[in-house]
Amino acid sequence: MALDLATLLGRKNPPLIGLDVSSFDIKLVELSEGGDKAYRLERYASEPLPKGAILDGNIENIEQVSEAVRRLVKKSGTSAKNVALAMPASAVITKKMILPGSLSEQALEVQVESEASQYIPFAMDDVSLDFCVIGPAANSEEDVEVMLAASRKEKIEDRVAVVQAAGLQAKVMDVESYAARTAILRLIDMQPNQGRDQICAVFQIGAKRTYIFILLNGDVIYEREQQFGGAQLTQDIVRNFGLAQEEAEMKKKTADLPDSYEMELLEPFLESAALEVTRAIQFFFTSTPYTRVDQIFLTGGCAVIPGLVDVIAERTKISTAVVSPFKGMELGSSVNEKSLRGDAPAYMVACGLAMRRFD
Repeated sequence: MALDLATLLGRKNPPLIGLDVSSFDIKLVELSEGGDKAYRLERYASEPLPKGAILDGNIENIEQVSEAVRRLVKKSGTSAKNVALAMPASAVITKKMILPGSLSEQALEVQVESEASQYIPFAMDDVSLDFCVIGPAANSEEDVEVMLAASRKEKIEDRVAVVQAAGLQAKVMDVESYAARTAILRLIDMQPNQGRDQICAVFQIGAKRTYIFILLNGDVIYEREQQFGGAQLTQDIVRNFGLAQEEAEMKKKTADLPDSYEMELLEPFLESAALEVTRAIQFFFTSTPYTRVDQIFLTGGCAVIPGLVDVIAERTKISTAVVSPFKGMELGSSVNEKSLRGDAPAYMVACGLAMRRFD
């Protein structure tokens, strides 16, 4: 959901790039409308960030990050200037509220701001907030369910400053977890019977954190964040084989490492990852009325680590797949289909942001 930024203006669906700013790199996706109203992937690319440029989701060096954005835009070949960005879920307070459905839009805005002060532990002058009406309240036809999102202005302004310094315009500010859900819901909709009544658990495994959300008929019925990610394996590779960080990341994906790697580093990491997934599912069972998961989707940069999908499927006894946000899309002439197969799971957030072009 947009956080207090201008909406897109001008002609219908003007070009917009999704820009996913993480701790280690920046990812870019640009989509257009293909045939039969399908999406077309025009371009995607990533650019590594200097160490320490972003720490715990906070931009520490605006100049270094904006330079990386400039390099990324040039590398991708895009001419688009409008950008959709996202805040880390940890930097955004979200809250569902039930309000009278009879309120005008202006009265609703006043009511939301009044209610918001109860949930936000900062001075309201220091906060950017937005809201959207989800729909009628479940237990009252006269009320509506409203989703509030709020974040510190300084954190939003830092991200906006980065893209402005790179010669771009921030048009949408989303939440990373919401952007990922947007992309995943499109994939679920492509399943038989549009995935109706199927409980799908999504594990977005990043460098340092794994974000879990579980969906049923389009609704999030459970979500959680765990401190686990692929940076742990990368650092083990750096220490054991004396490689640079970027080289270790690349060789991790392809398993192009000495023979000892698999037994000494990879297998223990895969077991740890499977244990994290199993624990998360058990937490889901014990804290909700649900007793089953029908499908596990793996996304994020670590999803493509060789062997991960098989170990998780074996330990959980649940159908498990690595998913691409670009499944079923047409591919532009600049997209290398072979490279895309290995890269795609890391672009879930960037893809969800790029889809905002068609809102």
